[in-house]
Amino acid sequence: MAQPNSNTPKKFQTQLSAHTIDGYAIVEKIGSGSYSTVYKAFKTIGPRDTVAIKCVEKNKLSPTGVENIITEIRMLKMLRHEYIVQMKDFQWDERFIYIVMEYCDGGDLSAFIHKRRKLPETICRKFMQQLALALKFLRLNNVCHLDLKPQNLLLVTQPELTLKVGDFGFAQFLSNEAYHSSLRGSPLYMAPEMLIKRHYDAKVDLWSVGVIAYECLFGRAPYSSATIRQLHDKIRSQAPIEIPEQCVSRDCQDLLGRLLKHDPEQRISYEELFAHPFLDLEHLPSEESYRKGVALVHEAVRQDAAKEFRQAFVLYCQALQYFVPYIQAEKDPEKKAGLTSKVAEYTKRAEELKSILHPPKVTKESSVTSPSVSSESSAEHTPSHTPATPDLITLCSTTPALKDALDIGTSAQMYLAEGQYQLALDKFQASLGVLVPLLATEPLGVRKDLLYRQIQDWLKQAESVKALQSYVKMNQTSPQSIAEKDACCIQ
Repeated sequence: MAQPNSNTPKKFQTQLSAHTIDGYAIVEKIGSGSYSTVYKAFKTIGPRDTVAIKCVEKNKLSPTGVENIITEIRMLKMLRHEYIVQMKDFQWDERFIYIVMEYCDGGDLSAFIHKRRKLPETICRKFMQQLALALKFLRLNNVCHLDLKPQNLLLVTQPELTLKVGDFGFAQFLSNEAYHSSLRGSPLYMAPEMLIKRHYDAKVDLWSVGVIAYECLFGRAPYSSATIRQLHDKIRSQAPIEIPEQCVSRDCQDLLGRLLKHDPEQRISYEELFAHPFLDLEHLPSEESYRKGVALVHEAVRQDAAKEFRQAFVLYCQALQYFVPYIQAEKDPEKKAGLTSKVAEYTKRAEELKSILHPPKVTKESSVTSPSVSSESSAEHTPSHTPATPDLITLCSTTPALKDALDIGTSAQMYLAEGQYQLALDKFQASLGVLVPLLATEPLGVRKDLLYRQIQDWLKQAESVKALQSYVKMNQTSPQSIAEKDACCIQ
């Protein structure tokens, strides 16, 4: 046990003397709750690892509190994940239960937000990706946290800034089909159905994720209130939640809006969350994502050799979506340089194929062809109609909304040919934002078939634009400044 020095306050000396934890020495108090106190400590046996020890006073626990502690220990013993705070040990004596956890040196997300007032979208996205992966693991184990809030999300700063889910005191085993009725959690982050109906399922955690993301981006929770009564009134009246559109990307707006649906039936599902383009979990750097990128490049080269240029272009761009995050995450300078060089080759070829598939307008005085492909070959493999197909345009002439959306999609292709990636992406998204809902209501027939094919083609092109755009951004940012840019810019 730690020996308090003469400068330690008497109250804290008394607190320290109350705890004798085998194998650990307490250093300082780092937090407290209604029935527990958390201390920073280090191991006295073996490596002097720093840990956090949650000391729970038994005589302050109600029967429900005892049940919660038992459930928390049981869960933490089985929940081993890189984005969940790990329990290392637990002990008890006559007065206390001690839960020994990994030490998170960056404090909690609430303090991190308040220090910076609000976070750039890139940092918010990184935290939401990590939180989503933790939730994915919890859902595989039928665990519902029920108290997700910034104070329960802890940060580790080394080797890189990482978010971890902590404090499972209110967590319950709850399958997707099961319902619960007890009131748990913090009102500011509590899903409306918990407060109003007292009948809820695992989707309550999704509402909490939406509130956390909103607070990260705008510096306050959507229903921040001066009093609990005001908060309850806003929740019960389903007061509209305003999302400042000019501050965040379209994908981010969409995810926030779908997470913060008052009706759980309309709220985004876990499967939809994990597949959402704002999080883009599919392309997070990992050995698996690297192997996927390599496989896509091999197939792109094969299609390129067979002069299937459209398919090769799509495959090169799909590979970039795996490679670019992987390169940005690589810490070894030599590996990073080697990967960057190879990816530059793939990008160059993708750009050449883009010029073949979307050639700029040629005047009588000049002609433009790809340096690596003959004019004859280019003409042979360039689609006869780069805009939407004439048959589809003719069939949509009596439906103004469809015709306008097709015109926008065609303009997106023109911007893509000019290398104006952000404008191309904006136009593709605007077009698809109209076409996809209309497809769902379109009656069966030739027009629906053509519309479906056009949407699939533009979805692929939009993904290709994202890949090329991300590569351009990576090259505009020096390796040293990538982390700095992540910490201070909205992209």
